[in-house]
Amino acid sequence: MSNAETPTNTPVKANERPKYGPEHRSGGGPMGHGAGTGEKAASFGPSLKRLLGHLRPERPLIILVVAMTAIATALNAVGPVILGQATNLIFDAAVTNHVKIDFPAVAQVLEVAAACYFGFFVLSWLAGFIINSIVQRSVYRLRKQVSEKIPRLPLKYFDGQPRGELLSRVTNDVDNISQSLQQTLAQILTNLFTVIGVVAMMFYVSWVLALVALVTIPVAMSVVMVIGKRSQKLFAKTWKSTGELNSQIEEAYTGHELVTVFGRRREIADQFKAKNAELFEASFGAQFISGIIMPVMFFVGNLNYVVIAVVGGLMVISGGLTVGGVQAFIQYARMFTQPLTSLASMANLLQSGVASAERVFEVLDVEEETPDAPGALPSPVRGEVAFEDIGFSYDPDKPLITDLSLVAEPGSTVAIVGPTGAGKTTLVNLILRFYDVQAGRITIDGVDITSVPRSDLRSEIGMVLQDTWLFGGTIRDNIAYGREDATEADILEAAKATYVDRFVHSLPDGYNTMINDEASNLSAGEKQLITIARAFLADPSILILDEATSSVDTRTELLVQRAMKNLRADRTSFVIAHRLSTIRDADVILVMEHGAIVEQGNHDDLLAAKGAYYRLYRSQFAAAAVDEDAA
Repeated sequence: MSNAETPTNTPVKANERPKYGPEHRSGGGPMGHGAGTGEKAASFGPSLKRLLGHLRPERPLIILVVAMTAIATALNAVGPVILGQATNLIFDAAVTNHVKIDFPAVAQVLEVAAACYFGFFVLSWLAGFIINSIVQRSVYRLRKQVSEKIPRLPLKYFDGQPRGELLSRVTNDVDNISQSLQQTLAQILTNLFTVIGVVAMMFYVSWVLALVALVTIPVAMSVVMVIGKRSQKLFAKTWKSTGELNSQIEEAYTGHELVTVFGRRREIADQFKAKNAELFEASFGAQFISGIIMPVMFFVGNLNYVVIAVVGGLMVISGGLTVGGVQAFIQYARMFTQPLTSLASMANLLQSGVASAERVFEVLDVEEETPDAPGALPSPVRGEVAFEDIGFSYDPDKPLITDLSLVAEPGSTVAIVGPTGAGKTTLVNLILRFYDVQAGRITIDGVDITSVPRSDLRSEIGMVLQDTWLFGGTIRDNIAYGREDATEADILEAAKATYVDRFVHSLPDGYNTMINDEASNLSAGEKQLITIARAFLADPSILILDEATSSVDTRTELLVQRAMKNLRADRTSFVIAHRLSTIRDADVILVMEHGAIVEQGNHDDLLAAKGAYYRLYRSQFAAAAVDEDAA
């Protein structure tokens, strides 16, 4: 795994995926919703060339497949000529010369024809088997490239990209590429060689009939190209609509409780119907237009058949061609039309695959995070964090943090308070290098954090967020996620220190209790305590607590506060809190407004100053007093 890790792949000591602060939920970004996936597809040729470029590592096997296919189609192409010889033996003996048919000679000819067709079958089967393995390995490498690319993407990409849309690109589109290549590559090779071989044999049998058969092909190919260009746009729109539909379903499913509570089920259903209708229209249009190709090719084939039958009959009467030659040519005419029809029918599959490839390539082409530097943090890390005149903004026209300086002493607790949008979460995201500062620098123990690999930096930082994240598994597994080499004793120690042990024994299976996909079988406080235990087990040098008690009741909050107090012991801690009662014991309280620190000090000093913190404190507890009086 790359060291350039992202929020979705945080090191084990950063026990939560980072919270996207309200300061930067712009919905924009380099690959925002639907970005680069408009109805108009990118150029088909370059995208197809790039897709086929992923087959380059399989070049030796591809050469083998090409050779086998060429031999197989050659054996198939000589079959009609050989069968024509058998027809001539019978016709000449029975009709022209009125002699006994030489059945042994006919049998020998038929045996040669059977051997050719059997060889064609065996070589075609082997070529198909090999090319399927080539496609699967190539798609495996493509999927691996995408999975390795995602951890290298910056957080701003995920901020502007709906999860369902990204998942659709990684799963649906990659699967569609696999199916398209698997169903088309072998057939394309076979059909191309068949066309070449058949055309050669047609000229060998009769150049006159060959010209008659080929004269209508340019017209058919022109029609196919026109249809193909129109259907390609619709295939691109089909997969764009698929991604949007997946995003809408994922959003509605994860928030189904809120949807139900606010009575928005009908609205969600209407949105689904609208998205589903868009997908239906695009998919139906693409299939309908591309489906016209087959009737066009059948019409050309039947037209050729009629012309060849008439002209060939006249040539037999005039003595310019044998009956066996006409029979062979009619077979070649069918063989010639069949691969053309097959190639035309595969056009929609290939266009669909290329449309999906364009969407996957857009992910691969997103600008990555800056490369990691080879430096290192001191060992052991004391935990001094310094902000030196830093500046940062999500939008160049809207500065958020300017000239901010701060030093957090080792082992101290720094509380950050302020209104929504003040830059609190942004500040901790900068420490984790989810974003990089645009001015100044941040240091840990005097080392610039941009001079060390992101994974090394984040391995020294633990996080506990308001939005708890637990995966499907046991409580033991979720705690052990904090450290890969944790023993059973380590897990139990972390659970006891963070009060998880107190409620675990009331569960039927104790630490082996399975947490479901949404962790709905645990209360909010229990989930929060497990995430704190996970961070405790990770034993980070620096700790970030972001609104960790805002979603629990007052009684559970006391347990969570005690657990966090144990967790903060001897660690440099940054605590973001709206409940000012939870940070009274902080060594330093920072009051932020509009990205700047307007006040700093301890609880008593800031109250005595009667400034911004005093106003926040009074407004919060005045509101609480009003609520109590109303109750």
